[in-house]
Amino acid sequence: MIAASSEKQGAAESFWRFSLMLYGRPGVAAALIGLQDRAGHNVNLILFAVWLAIGYASRLDVAGVMRARAAIGKLDGDVVLPLRNLRRALKSDSDHDVQALRQRILALEIASERRVQARLAETFAGRSGKGSRAALVEANLRAVLGADFDSSEAAALRQAIAGL
Repeated sequence: MIAASSEKQGAAESFWRFSLMLYGRPGVAAALIGLQDRAGHNVNLILFAVWLAIGYASRLDVAGVMRARAAIGKLDGDVVLPLRNLRRALKSDSDHDVQALRQRILALEIASERRVQARLAETFAGRSGKGSRAALVEANLRAVLGADFDSSEAAALRQAIAGL
């Protein structure tokens, strides 16, 4: 039982580090936020799809996407989204106390995002497969993004990932 728990923690940490690395690449943050804000996609689920393809040569099928969405639905909807909306609503307030509180809200939002990622990593549970990274990234992004796979944001994301 301890080994399984340690494996899950290791996967969650690996996913978090990968996400930070990918998010920091030129154009990735803008593409992900665009997909989130324009089309309602979950950034962590997109990152998860890419992490599985690149890190584990694992394909995310429709059932896997549904399982992942179910694992994060309540936490994402009840915690992450309200924190994000509050943080964004306070952005233009010039009061320095409000901005100090906004920074604390951001810290809570990031902590919540990290828990979402841990839940996503748990749905993976160490499975790995075979295949070309590029083909798996494409398949996984298609599974998560659907029709938005052909969007300009998704194209920018794929271009940034191609360099990995």
